Amino acid sequence: MAKILVIAEKPSVGRDIARVLGCGQRGEGCLIGEEYIVSWAVGHLAQLAAPEEYDPALKKWAFDTLPIMPQEMKLVAAPGGKSQLAVLKKLMNGRDVSSLICATDSGREGELIFRYIYQLCGCQKPFQRLWVSSMTDKAIKDGFAALRPGADYDLLYLSARCRSEADWLVGINASRAYTLKYDALLSIGRVQTPTLAIIVQRAAEIAAFQPEEYFEVRADFAGANAAYWGLWQDAKGNSRLANKEQADALLVKLKGADGAVKSVKREEKSQPPPLLYDLTELQRDCNKRYGFSAQKTLDLAQSLYETRKLLTYPRTDSRYLSDDLLPRLAGRVKNLAALPQFEQAAGALVARGALPRPGKRVIDNSKVTDHHAIIPTEGRLRVDNLTADEWRVFRLVALRFLAVFYPAHRYAATRVLTEAAGEQFISKGQEELAPGWTALYEMLRQQEQQEAAKPPKKPKTDAKEEQELPNLAEGEPVRLTKAKAALKKTQPPKPYTEAGLLSAMENAGRFVEDEALKEQLKESGLGTPATRAAIIERLLTVGYIKRQGKALLPTEKGEKLVAVVPDPLKSPETTGKWEKGLSAIAAGRMSRDVFMASIRRYVNFLVGDCRTSTRRMQFPAEQRRYRRSPAKKRVAKKPTA
Repeated sequence: MAKILVIAEKPSVGRDIARVLGCGQRGEGCLIGEEYIVSWAVGHLAQLAAPEEYDPALKKWAFDTLPIMPQEMKLVAAPGGKSQLAVLKKLMNGRDVSSLICATDSGREGELIFRYIYQLCGCQKPFQRLWVSSMTDKAIKDGFAALRPGADYDLLYLSARCRSEADWLVGINASRAYTLKYDALLSIGRVQTPTLAIIVQRAAEIAAFQPEEYFEVRADFAGANAAYWGLWQDAKGNSRLANKEQADALLVKLKGADGAVKSVKREEKSQPPPLLYDLTELQRDCNKRYGFSAQKTLDLAQSLYETRKLLTYPRTDSRYLSDDLLPRLAGRVKNLAALPQFEQAAGALVARGALPRPGKRVIDNSKVTDHHAIIPTEGRLRVDNLTADEWRVFRLVALRFLAVFYPAHRYAATRVLTEAAGEQFISKGQEELAPGWTALYEMLRQQEQQEAAKPPKKPKTDAKEEQELPNLAEGEPVRLTKAKAALKKTQPPKPYTEAGLLSAMENAGRFVEDEALKEQLKESGLGTPATRAAIIERLLTVGYIKRQGKALLPTEKGEKLVAVVPDPLKSPETTGKWEKGLSAIAAGRMSRDVFMASIRRYVNFLVGDCRTSTRRMQFPAEQRRYRRSPAKKRVAKKPTA
């Protein structure tokens, strides 16, 4: 009887699927059952061909061969993947296989991995798509019960293919052109170069910064109930005095003066729980809390999804859930309550009975595309064998999930205006009314302090904003007990951390001046949640940036590259528009031909601009990896685009 071939993205995932489907017989690169054969890729087994695959003469790097733009892009076996590709080709085209199931990761790149293999192996058999958001046995069974036709994902594939081909065209041509132009091995990419430009721009702002001195005057007051302090401000709310003379004159004026409370404004406020995690927000949080790189967080989240079966699909750009998940959320809370580490946090929700129904900040179908937000999976949660870092990531996701069912944090913000000697002083205080969801993060803070073997301490607060104000009434007289001036300096911008850079990449529109385009870029940015970590690592690998503590700083090579490339190549506007175009292709709003035509025009511009450019630059010496002949520069090894 003919069988159905299931192709997973990795051997570990293939084994999980095979176990669920009852495929226990070992074959060559596969597992066999009565109805199914399960095999796998090992990441990308097929890739776009190198230039020399089209013409051996293109192995030599020369300006007169640029731009290299094949009419039809060829696929070849990826290095190290030929043996498994041969296994898949034999299985896919064998007589004992009637159809296929694509079970690669449920996303743009997962779709591309399968389709490239399908195309390179010359397979024409029908296939269906397994689309799951977690790798638990239940999720796999549910996914196989709801398989969809492969054609439903044709547009997603076209989007992935356009991304792949655009990166090849820009990377190959621009890298060759600039390497030849400046006699230095230069890697240029459609996304990596604008990202580098953001880091270089911040470094330039820091270098150009000139600190300015100013003074602030603080006055201490004694009321009938207790003491408090206020910061001087003028009628416009400015608290800065330009020089010491002004500060000294104000202190003289205040000497011996009494004061009175001019106004007291108390406002009760509430702060809702934060949104659930998407990948970028999780990476930001892990970088801030634990110093994890974006790549490390992605690797940990992927392990928790794929191997540990504790988290749903991590490479998501959504922070919302779809309404079909509503009936299954209470079960996930109960599973967390069964863990000693979450007994208090989740148990309080279970004790209420029915969970409070989440609002639009949690459930919103319109904001869920391929995958919903990252949350714990269904079923029993096994956390005993997690590494310390896996536990940190899982705990953050679990607490964020629980937090959305907690009430808002309620507090009262008080603003007191005190007048003395005709001058105004502002005092601000905050009183907690109900901790709500913030109680979970107070528990987390205490746990993190214990893990770090440090005594618990309250987080630092801004002295300008935080103090415990006594009960004061308008018109109440107060004594001015002390006034003093403090010298301050304006601070330069801070270098990007990975958390800050991820935000900059996600919100590329804020670097664009055109208001209409800025609005368009709200839903796109530099790269995708799944690729941003790799872009940062790529910039580190090629020596364009370096880590200094948590900061990401440009190197001399990175700064010089940004100085010589044209504005469109380093502008977030350009690649932001392309990411929006790729999303439009996946949604059926733009054709592949229109998008690729724009890429080819852009490549022509890049090569032409580089060829005719008069911008001169001497790049720092590196170990030479290519040879230069008297007539032309010849490259034996190309940089990865």
